[in-house]
Amino acid sequence: MARGDNLYHSFGATLARDDEKNLWSLPHDVSHTEADDDRILYNLIVVRNQQVKDSEEWRKLNYDIYSLRQIRREVRNRWKRILEDLGFQKEADSLLSVTKLSTMSDSKNTRKAREMLLKLAEETAIFPTSWELSERYLFVVDRLIALDAAEEFFKIASQTYPKKPGVPCLADGQRNLHYLPLPSP
Repeated sequence: MARGDNLYHSFGATLARDDEKNLWSLPHDVSHTEADDDRILYNLIVVRNQQVKDSEEWRKLNYDIYSLRQIRREVRNRWKRILEDLGFQKEADSLLSVTKLSTMSDSKNTRKAREMLLKLAEETAIFPTSWELSERYLFVVDRLIALDAAEEFFKIASQTYPKKPGVPCLADGQRNLHYLPLPSP
């Protein structure tokens, strides 16, 4: 079989390209660069890709990108664990899936969803304290309201991720990622 005939030859390169486009680490996520936090990550990737690979600036930006993605994964995993605790084992991924085509279930719920999201941010540790609330989770809360599960979600979030004064959450202080120390080689 000739090298050109090998269907798997470019598989690794394709995965790397998909990872660059896939800001939320979800397959075929088309919602990147739609919200402010997505644009920040996208801009970090663009700037990193303009640097000489393996240069100090490239490594610094690469670490920032990795750190931001890790924070997002951890937040998403927290939400998924609570959804699964609520009994949404099979639906958790679809409830957390938000794309640029997503809409609010009822415009009357928008204010209630914002209030619930702020309550989650202020009274639980489901988000890092430095986290700027993502519009993505407003859609998720809206879905929970439509399912009449928002209050129960908050109750479980409060128990599972209680806000502890003086105890930093995962990723606290990582709001300004450019000033994080580089990992040792």
